[in-house]
Amino acid sequence: MNFKELNLVAPLLQALEDEGYSTPTPIQAQAIPIVLAGRDLIGCAQTGTGKTAAFALPILQLLHQKPATANHIQCLILTPTRELAIQIGESFENYGRHLNLRSTVIFGGVSQVSQVSILKKGVDILIATPGRLLDLLQQKLIHLHKINLFVLDEADRMLDMGFIHDVKRVIALLPSHKQTLLFSATMPTEIKKLVDSLLHNPEKVQVTPESSTVEIIDQSVYRVAKKDKKHLLEYLLKQEHIVSVIVFTRTKHGANKLVTGLIHAGISAEAIHGNKSQTARQRALGNFKSGETRVLVATDIAARGIDIDELTHVINYELPEVPETYVHRIGRTGRAGASGTAISFCEAEELDYLKSIQKLIGKYIPVVEDHPFLDNDKTSIPSLNKHSIPFSKPERRSFQSTKKRSFGFQNNRNS
Repeated sequence: MNFKELNLVAPLLQALEDEGYSTPTPIQAQAIPIVLAGRDLIGCAQTGTGKTAAFALPILQLLHQKPATANHIQCLILTPTRELAIQIGESFENYGRHLNLRSTVIFGGVSQVSQVSILKKGVDILIATPGRLLDLLQQKLIHLHKINLFVLDEADRMLDMGFIHDVKRVIALLPSHKQTLLFSATMPTEIKKLVDSLLHNPEKVQVTPESSTVEIIDQSVYRVAKKDKKHLLEYLLKQEHIVSVIVFTRTKHGANKLVTGLIHAGISAEAIHGNKSQTARQRALGNFKSGETRVLVATDIAARGIDIDELTHVINYELPEVPETYVHRIGRTGRAGASGTAISFCEAEELDYLKSIQKLIGKYIPVVEDHPFLDNDKTSIPSLNKHSIPFSKPERRSFQSTKKRSFGFQNNRNS
């Protein structure tokens, strides 16, 4: 299938050609016709599946084909972080470059003056984070009574970040008759309740991560006691071929503490998490992309939406409790067909998390035992072998011996 078969108008096809895109991703192929038909949509998909274009393209077409509404916002896209809002805004600019539609992005952490100035000139499409949107609504600088298209992006992250009540406040100000698109990588109970109250007879599109994305990443796990994790990390970072690495922690406090230790060890590192100001997060991300900072320590929420083409390594300093999060994390490397390396530390209390991850991806993650901080307490952390993994019978048959006797690294500097 190509984009022409999705009945997109010529200006959008031209923009896609300008960007070098000819074939839609699975979620684009499924979602675009549904949105163009005016239906409500639930999209179960993670970052990196092409979901932004899945709603941006049909929204641009729908607004292009309807009569213009002078100085009224017609479409609202609500997203949890500044980084995601900026990326979505760039997508609308790129895809809509040949259309006479205006879009802008608003977010907190910076002065509102320039944002308000653009809004006063009139925009058709508004991409916003909840806090800044509610702030400008309270100041009566934004009016949502003409909204006919509403997108709630990364709904599960809104919940994780404590924004769900802000989201509900925004929804209460929207017209009852509108087309609603909701995207979420997971569907916790609270989001299901929101779907039931917000969407009308929605179509559902679900796209699971392509197994090839996981397959091209060199994955390994290090058995290590909790007290030795920081020492193991410093030990691994002595390897010069680890050019750039995102290290994942479960908590903001843990991220800050880890950065302090790395800097003390002479390793350039910065943290990115929800307690950091937008300016600080953007600066840390910019330093990391430029190579000034070698290690970016991140929580899952803050890392959502980070897209770095040449990231060589991801290290799970702490394994995530939700197995899908593991796939999100390691997907930061191995982008666009390039190879990448994902390393996970596993202490005794995290063994169940590891088993759940392996069951989800249908793959046994090789264990690296040749390192000075190996946890040899077999009573506290059983030997990791194929019999300890709850695979189905077909998965057991495909199991291969995976004991590693190397550090499990690839030199991806030039990949």
